[in-house]
Amino acid sequence: MSFRYGVEQERDWNALTDEEFRAIVRAEFEANYPTELRYAPRRLRWHETKDWYLRMAAKGWIAPNWPVEYGGMGLSPAKLLIFHEETERWGIGRYQDHGTLMLGPVLIRWGTEEQRRKYLPDVLACRSIWCQGYSEPGAGSDLASLGTRVVLDGDEFVITGQKIWTTLAQDATHMFLLARTDPGAKKQEGISFLLLDLAQKGVRVRPIRDIAGHEEFCEVFLDEARTHVSNLVGELNRGWTVAKSLLGFERIHIGSPRMPEYGLTVLKRVAEARGVWDDPLFRDKYFALALDVQHLADAYNHFTAIVIRGEPLGQDVSYLKIWATETFQRIADLTVETAGPFAAVKGDVRLNDTTVNVLASFYKARPPTIYGGTNEIQRNILAQQVLGLPRR
Repeated sequence: MSFRYGVEQERDWNALTDEEFRAIVRAEFEANYPTELRYAPRRLRWHETKDWYLRMAAKGWIAPNWPVEYGGMGLSPAKLLIFHEETERWGIGRYQDHGTLMLGPVLIRWGTEEQRRKYLPDVLACRSIWCQGYSEPGAGSDLASLGTRVVLDGDEFVITGQKIWTTLAQDATHMFLLARTDPGAKKQEGISFLLLDLAQKGVRVRPIRDIAGHEEFCEVFLDEARTHVSNLVGELNRGWTVAKSLLGFERIHIGSPRMPEYGLTVLKRVAEARGVWDDPLFRDKYFALALDVQHLADAYNHFTAIVIRGEPLGQDVSYLKIWATETFQRIADLTVETAGPFAAVKGDVRLNDTTVNVLASFYKARPPTIYGGTNEIQRNILAQQVLGLPRR
C-alpha cells in the first residue's frame, strides 16, 4: 500500500516477547504521562489530554488496535491487552477516542478507499476529533426507532434531528451518525451511516451537566446540516449493518477491564485508609471482585482477538458489557460501604495519609449499564439471539 496512513512503526512490536513489550510501554508511560492527570476522577477534556495524545500520535501509538498498513501499531491480541493493562495501571485518562476505537475500524471494514484516505490520517494525527451520533430522545436502546431524517439535495444529504448523550461533543470536530434516509421503510431498514463535519451553521451542541457537576455528555441539534454524498459509509439505507458492527466495537470498549481495575485501585486505597484491608471478611469480598475482573480481562482478550483477525463479532459480545459494567458497580458500591461516613463527601477526602475521591467510582459506574444499549437489552439479545430462547 503506497499511501501512508500514519507514521512508520519503529519496529515489529509482535516480534518482541510480552515482557520486552511491556517494559517498553511501561517506561514510556511512566516517564512522560503527566503526573497530575493520573487516575482522574472524571472524564478529561481534550484541552487537558491534548499534549499527551499528540505525543502518542507522533510516536504512532495512537491506534494500537489498527493494522500497521493503516497507520496502527498492529498489535496481536496479547500485546494489545498488555498495552491496555499498562494504560490502566498508570491511570492514563481517556481522550475523545471515538475516531480510533470506532470510526477507524468501521472505515477499514466498510469504507471506500477514498474515505479511508480522507479521514484516517487526520484521526491518526489528532487533527480531527470524532463523536458518535446514535441515541436520540426517543431512541436509546431501541435505536432502530430513531427519527433524525435526511433528504437528498443535489450531491448533499440534508440532515435534521437531534442526538443526545453524545460524549464530549463540545470538543469534537466531526460526528458519525445514523439517520433515516427512507422514512417509509421498516424500522431497521431505511437507515444510513453518515459522516458529518460539525463546523457548520446547522449544528448546535449543548452540554448536559450530570449529578457530579461534570459535562461529559451533550445534546446535538441538527437543523438542515449538510454532508456530501461521498460521506455515506456502506450502502444507502443499509446503515444498520454498519451500525451493528460498530456497536460490537463499542461493547468491546465498554467491556474493557479498565474501569473495574481503576475501581479496585480506589477500593484498596480506601480500605487501607480505613484500616480494614487486613480484615478477612473484607478481603473475601475484595478478591472475589478481583477474580471477576481477571476473568473479564480474559473474555475481553477473546473478543479483541476476533476484531484483530478481521472477523465479525457475534451477538455474544453483549455479555462482555454486562459483566464489565455490573462488576464495576459492585466495586463502587463496596467502596462506598467501606468509606462509611466519608462516602457522603463530594470531591477529594482526606483519609489518614491519603487523599481519595470516594464517590468518583460510584458516579462513573452508574451510566455504563445504560449507554451502549441497556443491560436489560443486552440480556434480551443473549437470550433470544444467542441462546434461542422464546420471547415469553
